[in-house]
Amino acid sequence: MAHRTPMEIRNSIEANRQELAVSVERLRGEVTRITDWRGHVERHRPEITAGAAVVGLLIGVRLLRRRRRD
Repeated sequence: MAHRTPMEIRNSIEANRQELAVSVERLRGEVTRITDWRGHVERHRPEITAGAAVVGLLIGVRLLRRRRRD
């Protein structure tokens, strides 16, 4: 293994520290974007509305069928 001077070691540590800071900041942004449920709802509003309508229709049909049996 090559011997490094204390200054080379310090420089390497500092470079690693800076890379880590950039990675952590990038990760924070990604976590914020992924966990933004309001943004997901806004982007998928038509799909959510259609899904809610289908679920409501299915519940209504089941209730009507149950009422007819009784």
